[in-house]
Amino acid sequence: MNRAHILSVGSYAPERVVTNAEWEKILGEPVDAWLRQNVGIAERHYMADDQTTSDLVDAAARTALTRAGLGPEALDVIIVATDTPDYISPATATVVQHKLGAPNAGTFDVNCACSGWVTALDMAAKYIATDDAYQHILVAGAYGMSRFINPADKRTATLFADGAGAVIVGAQGDPARGFLASKIIAFGEHHDALGVFEGGVCRPARGDVSSHVKFVKPFPKTFNTEHWPRLMRDTLAKASAIEGRALAFDDVDRYYFTQLNIRTIEATLAIIGQPASKTHTIMDKWGYTGSACIPMALDDAITQGKGPRPGDLVMFCASGGGLTMAASLWRY
Repeated sequence: MNRAHILSVGSYAPERVVTNAEWEKILGEPVDAWLRQNVGIAERHYMADDQTTSDLVDAAARTALTRAGLGPEALDVIIVATDTPDYISPATATVVQHKLGAPNAGTFDVNCACSGWVTALDMAAKYIATDDAYQHILVAGAYGMSRFINPADKRTATLFADGAGAVIVGAQGDPARGFLASKIIAFGEHHDALGVFEGGVCRPARGDVSSHVKFVKPFPKTFNTEHWPRLMRDTLAKASAIEGRALAFDDVDRYYFTQLNIRTIEATLAIIGQPASKTHTIMDKWGYTGSACIPMALDDAITQGKGPRPGDLVMFCASGGGLTMAASLWRY
């Protein structure tokens, strides 16, 4: 059985920068201090009018391919995790295949909102483990939520941003390293709490109805701090059998969480007894980029020399609307 490895990482943030000060002018009220203190956001990036989600993925993927020393023709599968696709149908991954020039790659999208990239990463690892025909898989997370924000809704408009992160997952590498274990869970009773609810069969898009991301119903503010530790603990338990020893939170060298709220990340680390030095955050400069945020944080950490080293144990832990959650553990 092949062991999947993360061979390289790439990310892309669009050029347009929108600061908190700009949002204060739009909303006509102060938001900068609250965003910095409670969420950690100082600015975010929005795509240009002529850009789409597939363009963001294309840029991040090209960086990842270059770093892996591969051409697009080496890709066997392209998986795009996004809930802001170019179209309802066909899949954005198919558009990416065309733009990259990757004719040998099968394509599909994953949509479990912001936990999508970690879920797609798990799928890629298992493709490689079960079929020798799959040697290189592009796993991308992408977010173009600026197209779906309501400028009058300060609860959402100031949070969301655009960006993409991608990794090349490959079959080659040290057999002592690579994918170890994962777990996904969901709480479907909250499916109607947060999302973009127009445009599908339930509420078809119409000219007189705008599609906006919105909070419809409240859900517990402690949801992540309650469930992330349990989810990660279960993932460590699954990996313990593979490693041949009991793994605990102290054994993990790097943690990468959904980048919506820096205070939630801090609180989670405190609960599991881990120092802030084991994680990396990017919401201060890139805002909230949904399914793209974890690979973007990984790439940014590596670029700054703060990323995982060979042999490090790395935990990815994500949440998304639905509510969905996913954790994945790798020996880097």
